[in-house]
Amino acid sequence: MADHAILSGKRVLLVIAGGIAAYKCLDLIRRLRERGVSVRAVLTAAGARFVTPLSVQALTENTVYQDLWSLTDESEMGHIQLSRAADLVVVAPATADLLARMAAGMADDLAATVLLATDKPVLVAPAMNVRMWLHPATQANMELLERRGVLRVGPNDGVMACNEFGPGRMAEPMEIIDAIAAHFAADKSTAHFAADKSAAPATADAAPKPLAGKRAIVTSGPTHEPIDPVRYIANRSSGKQGHAIAKALAQLGAAVTLVSGPTRLADPPGCTVVAIETAREMLAACEAALPADIAVCAAAVADWRVAGLSDRKLKKDGGGPPTLALTENPDILATLSQAGERRPALVVGFAAETGDVIAYATAKRARKGCDWIVANDVSLGTTTFGGADNTVHLIREGGVESWPTMGKDAVAARLADAIAERFRE
Repeated sequence: MADHAILSGKRVLLVIAGGIAAYKCLDLIRRLRERGVSVRAVLTAAGARFVTPLSVQALTENTVYQDLWSLTDESEMGHIQLSRAADLVVVAPATADLLARMAAGMADDLAATVLLATDKPVLVAPAMNVRMWLHPATQANMELLERRGVLRVGPNDGVMACNEFGPGRMAEPMEIIDAIAAHFAADKSTAHFAADKSAAPATADAAPKPLAGKRAIVTSGPTHEPIDPVRYIANRSSGKQGHAIAKALAQLGAAVTLVSGPTRLADPPGCTVVAIETAREMLAACEAALPADIAVCAAAVADWRVAGLSDRKLKKDGGGPPTLALTENPDILATLSQAGERRPALVVGFAAETGDVIAYATAKRARKGCDWIVANDVSLGTTTFGGADNTVHLIREGGVESWPTMGKDAVAARLADAIAERFRE
């Protein structure tokens, strides 16, 4: 759980859109106020069908803004000032309609206008029917918004009000508060690094970089272990999480070597990319990139390879399927964790599990000798492999920190911030 003490004195503008999850915003407001947060609210016309302006006003103890054309509201606090008078804008629930209008840059009501006019960070908590969330249009809109820097928490899996099951439930109020606290903690960390720099005022292109001077190795994607010249053993990893981590570390100033198995992803900017196919090639590339300060092993490396690789395509000859003898692949995470004087100062592994996620990942951390493990559930029914979201648990010596469901870019940014904080200590 994030440290909520950092929330005291913060100002949040809460945009409440129209969805059954809007009722959770009343509890969210109450819990934010308990933590010393000043809350103002914008309530859409659809949102007002689920919660009343009077309820929101009573809990925020502030005016509830609804109408772009209200002469009274505009004279007291115009929409431009409203959009910039907060430290963070939170959209909860963020409906498919509002996400689409945000992506399109529309300004057809007060909520959309405020979101277009703001110069503050924006955090969205999507909530909608599972089919609406998984629709390519919504996924494209969310991906576009995240590329523009919009933060996201959720949605969670579960039973919907429409009795369907899947991703689409709005994150719970405490999960949203955790995400808000994590944002401010990361912002504070970056500010601390900036304050430590005794240099001329930074320009936009020369912003303080907390990992400047650090070298990082990131592994990503699957490995392909050949059976014959045509076939291979692989897995469902898309490489999205590993590539996002490489990008996030580079944005914080690290010199990143990304060792990637076969993916369909573009190379992240600012990274040196080494393309490999097999686990042995990945290990060799990682060892060649040493020495390094940071190693993040996010790749889904095949545990085994075929012992006797055929130099010709295996044929059906009527005698039944061939027997494939397997041999164990090198353990890249353990090798980097036990590299002696060349060991990176921080080694982070990933544990993709299908049950007892935290228990297995904790045991893996001890067995491999790495510093941190990022654990996630990849069992059937999840969309972790190949999907846009991830729900992870960060396991360190001090315990387990469970993060809410977030986009993989957001997970990467949060992990990169934690790594930067680790080197600040």
